[in-house]
This record gives sequence, structure tokens and C-alpha cells, in this order.
Amino acid sequence: MGLLILPDINFFDFVLYQTSVGSVTLGDLLKFALILSFSILFSRVLTIYLRRSLKDRVSKDVGEPILKLLYYSSLIVVFISILPLIGLDPSGLLLAGGVAGIVLGFASQNIVGNLVSGCFLMFERPIKIGDQVEINGIAGYVTDIRIISTLIRTYDGLLVRLPNQQVFTTNITNIVGHPVRRFEYTVRIRYTDDASAAIWIIKDLIDKEPFALLSPPPSVFVNELGDSAVEIVVRIWAPVSEWFGLKTRLLWNIKKTLEENGIEIPFPQRVLHIKTDSQKKPQVIEEPKEKRFEENECVLNFEERVLN
Repeated sequence: MGLLILPDINFFDFVLYQTSVGSVTLGDLLKFALILSFSILFSRVLTIYLRRSLKDRVSKDVGEPILKLLYYSSLIVVFISILPLIGLDPSGLLLAGGVAGIVLGFASQNIVGNLVSGCFLMFERPIKIGDQVEINGIAGYVTDIRIISTLIRTYDGLLVRLPNQQVFTTNITNIVGHPVRRFEYTVRIRYTDDASAAIWIIKDLIDKEPFALLSPPPSVFVNELGDSAVEIVVRIWAPVSEWFGLKTRLLWNIKKTLEENGIEIPFPQRVLHIKTDSQKKPQVIEEPKEKRFEENECVLNFEERVLN
């Protein structure tokens, strides 16, 4: 009969090194690696499951920060709890980590500032994932809010990474932060056209638009009498999701409808008056001083000769 050779179980009890906590064996090191790997895998699976479960219940801008916080906090707790397996005392490590954190904080103030600003952005929520914003001259869609930086996809399709400290300390324009938004036109008509008729036509076009809000109501009025045109201001409120399409569509409809009713947009004009002087004064030609001096000298010489 063949003999069954079993692995030497004492092989896992081989001592690798000694610490103040105790000896660390090969089995302890394998346990540490297996527990940490299983924790990472379990945290990822749990995060994916929660993301799918909360997809229709919680908005993405609220769910993503919570899931990230849950994922990283669970890994930190597991990592600290299994440190004794590799001979490290968690209390001493926390003390050393605190000292190292202070040193690194002074050495990397910008990173710490970005980290703190990222936490403030997640809790204060001036912007959300999917919002259209303009931050420090960069406009686009917010694709992700991370702990250190914020990602913005511009309208041209470029991906811009902004440090959270810069985002939090600068002016943020949230284009879709309010449910409604107002846009404005300035329509110029000729002085010979009827301004009242133009206002009535514009109001009628606004009433036909389903997305033009009645509260706040639209306003159409003569704002200024310009050099070559009467300026009519048009102000309309619309839902933030429809304002751009309504703005572009209504402007062209106003232009076409006014022209169909004989009301045209004038070109800038300037009237020049050229004035001519019909009465011209005769020009007096003066003789040179040298010539007049020579004539006077001749007269004096003649008088002297006569007297002599």
C-alpha cells in the first residue's frame, strides 16, 4: 500500500521575527494577507450591491460619498484590528501615525487643505454630481467629487481636474442649482414701426410656448430710445432643463414674426451734414519784410539827395 504524505503542519508555525507583542509566524502572516484580501473583496461586493439597491432611491450625488466613506472606513477598521497578527500594536501605531500626520501636515499643507475642503464639499454640497457649473472660468458638468479633487467635463468634452481647496475657496456658479432660470433679449425696431404692435406680437409668441412660465410672469417693455432704434427688452422665466432650447427657439420666432408683420430690425445709421461757406473773404497777400525794407531805404536815400 502507498503511503499518504501529509504536509507538515508545523511549517506554518515557523517563526519569522520577534516583536514586543510576540513572535510572528508564517501562519500569522498568511492569515493577515487572507483576511485583508477577503475584506477588500467583501467591501467591493457590498459597495456594488448597495449602489444597485440605492440607485432608484437615493440620488448619485448623495449615495456616492456615503458608499466611499463606508468602503474606506470598513477597510481601515479591519486593517487596524488585524495588526496584532503581524506583531504591531495598534495603540503604538496610532500614536506614531499621529506624530507622522503632524509632520506630513506641515510638509504637505496643500494636500491636507484639499482633503479638508473635499469633506466640506461632501457635507455642504454646493455642487452635485451631474450639475452644470462654472468654477474659476471652467464651465461644464460635474462628473465626480473625490476626497482630494473634483472632476469636471467641459462642454467641449475635456476632463478637467480641480483641487478641492480651489473649488471650495472660489466663486461657484451652479447653472442648474435653481429649478427655474430667466433669460433676456433686447429687440431693436425702427422709429417708424409701431412699438405697441411689436410688444403685442412678442407677448403672443410667449403665450404659445408651453415652457414659458406664468409665475414669475414674462415682461416685455420699451427700455431705451437709442440712436437709430427703439429698444424693447424681453424677459422670460423657464425651467432650468428647458431654458436654453426655449431661448434659441423663441428668438428666431420673434425675428421671423416681426418681419412678417412689416417690423424690421434697423441697421445702425449715421446722418452727416456737410456745411459749405459761400461768402469767401478776399485773400490779402502781404509783401515780404525784406522787400518793404528795401523800398523804405530807397525813399530815405532820395530824400537825403534832395536835401543835399
